[in-house]
Amino acid sequence: MGAHGIAMDDKNEPEGIVLTEAQLRSRRQRSIAIALALGVMVVLFFAVTLVKGPAVLVRPL
Repeated sequence: MGAHGIAMDDKNEPEGIVLTEAQLRSRRQRSIAIALALGVMVVLFFAVTLVKGPAVLVRPL
């Protein structure tokens, strides 16, 4: 018996939702776009910090 009380079969059928090639390609492109956007934001924040210099830490509480 498996973890859910169902006997394990020798079937190679995946469980749950199976995505098509187009959906997998779309997911990958979306993930790459998100990663690039995040990378650009990190570089932008780093550049702004370098330009402002130590003054970025001097602020009223």
